[in-house]
Amino acid sequence: MSDTLADSRPVVLTGDRPTGPLHLGHFCGSLRSRVTLQHGHDTFVLIADAQALTDNADDPGRITGHVIDLALDYLAVGIDPSLTTICVPSALPALCELTQLFLNLVTVARLERNPTIKDEIQARGFGRDIPAGFLCYPVAQAADIAAFRATLVPVGADQAPMIEQTNAIVRRLNRQVGHALLPEARALIPASGRLPGVDGRAKMSKSQGNALALSATEDEIRAAVRRTDTDPDHLRVGDPGRVEGVVFTYLDAFDPDRDTVAEMKAHYRRGGLGDTVVKGRLEPVLLDLLAPIRASRAAWAHRLDDVRDILRDGTRHARGVTQATLDTVKEALGLYRLAP
Repeated sequence: MSDTLADSRPVVLTGDRPTGPLHLGHFCGSLRSRVTLQHGHDTFVLIADAQALTDNADDPGRITGHVIDLALDYLAVGIDPSLTTICVPSALPALCELTQLFLNLVTVARLERNPTIKDEIQARGFGRDIPAGFLCYPVAQAADIAAFRATLVPVGADQAPMIEQTNAIVRRLNRQVGHALLPEARALIPASGRLPGVDGRAKMSKSQGNALALSATEDEIRAAVRRTDTDPDHLRVGDPGRVEGVVFTYLDAFDPDRDTVAEMKAHYRRGGLGDTVVKGRLEPVLLDLLAPIRASRAAWAHRLDDVRDILRDGTRHARGVTQATLDTVKEALGLYRLAP
């Protein structure tokens, strides 16, 4: 790879916080699209360790202990290091400096209105004791996106406000310097939408304890399917049922046989189809989906030195890309630079 931004191909940036194993929600939300987009795009994937500290500063080991695990998940689903740069932001100093510059282009009130941040603050019970780093997380994310000059960011629908925040900062910077210095980014939101957890109560989340990990064993997959619901009011097989439950949502997301799923949904709606039959359809679909991912992950886990080399090489390449952007921004702002 060349450490230059002079590439005509679109740039894609994604990433995840290394706080635990990736799960089906991640796969449905953006991992599938990342694997596809790496063909024909300049693709960067961040193992967002520094940003994960914004609400884990009291337990940094939780973050550092999952960096390799996250890399294994990426490689297992088909992210190809010859096509995608996998990198670690804590080793990219330009991101911190660009974040500092961007903090001058946004107000506290604007950050507090960010709906993604508001939801997360409520979920974590911060009240007014919000870590400053957490409140400024959208600015750090904006710096990440801008530093790689990304124009396409695959995210879940709940992350769309973060992309809007990024573009607001980029527009203000561009106005200030008088030309389109940095590009705006577009959120790529999957058509399937947010994947519910196996309990059906909220989105699939590690913190909610309702996630099915991509590395789940066959027994764990079967247990998760048993936990899922179809229609809790569907008490008798002959009764009409609603298909908005977890089982049919998962079938819509992962069953490649759309016609059969459509027929099952119609049958369930008119009555005469039992929940056990529907779950019996879902179980092999998930087993077939996750078996090759689990096997690939196990194979990479026996090559940890290679995985570390992938992270070192990717981070080295990303360091050149992000530093070039930072230098461009500082020059445009007229900041004083000492000769080397």
